[in-house]
This record gives sequence, structure tokens and C-alpha cells, in this order.
Amino acid sequence: MPRPPEENNELHESVKRSERRARIAQSQKERTIGQNIALIGSLGWLIVMPTVAGVFFGRWLDGQAAGGIFWTGSSIFAGVSLGAWLAWRRMRKEEK
Repeated sequence: MPRPPEENNELHESVKRSERRARIAQSQKERTIGQNIALIGSLGWLIVMPTVAGVFFGRWLDGQAAGGIFWTGSSIFAGVSLGAWLAWRRMRKEEK
């Protein structure tokens, strides 16, 4: 037979602490751990995808122009720059 909450003080206090933490987090508008992990993942993709696209585009241009790795290096730099700008813009959006 289940015990009433007053008899199970440890569980009751644990639930109270959890509710108190949830109220504090909500009042301070903090993101949950899951939301932070999702943000980190999306920032990673925002940086990686333009960089990888730059690699493929640069390799294709180098194959067409037969110029070594000039276009690959330039495209990687452009992809990383674009990815960093997109990530920065996303972080600014999250701050608001």
C-alpha cells in the first residue's frame, strides 16, 4: 500500500526541489539541456555544410581548370566564412 506524502519525506522533498528549480529556470528564461544540445548541433551543421559544399565546389572547379588546389582552398575559406557568419547570426537570434 502506498505511503502518504508526509510519510515519504525524501521523495516529497525531492519533488519540491525539482519544482522549485523548474520555476526558477522558467522565471530566468533559461534553456533546458536538450535545447542547448540541439542548438550546438544546429550550429555545427551551419558551419560544416557550407565548408563541405566549398570543398566539393572547389574540387570541381580545380578539375575543370586544372589549376592544382587553388579553387579548393579558396572555396574552403569561403565556406568556413559563410558558416561562421550563419552561426553568429543564429546565436544573435537566440539571444533575443
